[in-house]
Amino acid sequence: MTAKTGWPSISSAVYYDDAAAAIDFLSRALGFEVRLKIEGEGGVIEHSELTFGDAVIMVGTVGDRRATPERAFAVSPRSTGGGNTQTLCLRVESADAACERARAAGAKVEIEPATQDYGDDYDSHRTCLVADPEGHRWWLMQVMREAPPRAR
Repeated sequence: MTAKTGWPSISSAVYYDDAAAAIDFLSRALGFEVRLKIEGEGGVIEHSELTFGDAVIMVGTVGDRRATPERAFAVSPRSTGGGNTQTLCLRVESADAACERARAAGAKVEIEPATQDYGDDYDSHRTCLVADPEGHRWWLMQVMREAPPRAR
């Protein structure tokens, strides 16, 4: 994260029909912390910033597309029949523990924790895939072994 702005080099925005419920779920199920939450009329989330380690995501409400230009194309996977244009990956200490925490909070576990190991020249990861209540998918990834540095 850059010291000057408090923002990483890349971040993502995810949109929900009920952003307030999503923020609560992401905090409980995946361990995000709320850095900023701006509520508009009727408690609608106009903008939010959630952190996970040095990462930042923004969570917004789909709703009134006239409010801001970015909402003109924002949809929840729920409204597309489960379609998803992005899947976010969180580096966690334990994929198994993170998966159980997400499951206990109501996430649908789509792929149970499993280890991918392609040999000593590559990283080895233990991952699982969970879907939140509106259908956004989240990879939970534990690094089991880092590959040795490669010569260039």
